[in-house]
Amino acid sequence: MANITAALVKELREKTGAGMMDCKGALNETNGDLEAAIDWLRKKGLAKAAKKAGRVAAEGLVAVESAGRHAAIVEVNSETDFVARNDSFQAFAREAAKLALNTDGSLEGLEAATFPGSSDTVKDTLSNLIATIGENMTLRRVAKLEVAKGVIASYVHGQISEGLGKIGVLVALESEGDVEFLSTLGRQIAMHVAATNPTALDASGVDTAVVERESNILREKNAGKPDHVLAKIVESGLKSYYKEVTLLEQPFVHDGSKTVSQILKEAAGKAGAEVTIKGFVRYALGEGIEKEEGPDFAAEVASMSR
Repeated sequence: MANITAALVKELREKTGAGMMDCKGALNETNGDLEAAIDWLRKKGLAKAAKKAGRVAAEGLVAVESAGRHAAIVEVNSETDFVARNDSFQAFAREAAKLALNTDGSLEGLEAATFPGSSDTVKDTLSNLIATIGENMTLRRVAKLEVAKGVIASYVHGQISEGLGKIGVLVALESEGDVEFLSTLGRQIAMHVAATNPTALDASGVDTAVVERESNILREKNAGKPDHVLAKIVESGLKSYYKEVTLLEQPFVHDGSKTVSQILKEAAGKAGAEVTIKGFVRYALGEGIEKEEGPDFAAEVASMSR
């Protein structure tokens, strides 16, 4: 067996852009032959996929899969919206969401799962898809929600196919009440979440750093006022802030005269039991991804006339 040195692995990695473990595996498979290892990686689609890995993938799909009291949501990114309409890409996103139902809810757990109809992992299947379609793609994030009693409602905004779209939401309603009523209510709340993008369920879930920042802004705006007055201003300001960003305190989009919390209290009578939101997840496609700036079209046209 050939001696696979770190320097050899490094050289192969630089030539192909493939991952370190993939390079080491390729060299082991080819008995240390560098050129053969390059071909091995190309045949597996790993070198081709790796070369595309530096390109920004901010398009794609959010996929949701619900099974009564448990549901999953995943975001799969591509470079262009055109690829998001590719049947193979959609099939991958849909199957990934289904698989996520039976994983531990982590990205690593989903990537390591065996993809249906093959012996490949989800991660390897995506690499093969990259090689076939010719664009960078990433399985960006995944989440699961479960309740012991009640329902997990879902909503997909900008849906291009069943369970696939630009914004996906899951809402976990815990209750012993009527399931049909809970499903309808849950979908309405999920639509609310899609529209308002709350950052937390209630004030206790808001990041302390965010609370401190908001408090400091209020203090700076009202600098010079007596401490007891300033304290009341900060307290009042934070209450207003929580009404904007916490789900339970937001005005319900389907009835702006009531908060989501009030809607839940009223729902108890209709459902036949208390209704509680145990959690929610909202994924908007590409949020937080820094997209590359495209060329200045006007400047490009102007330069052509010189």
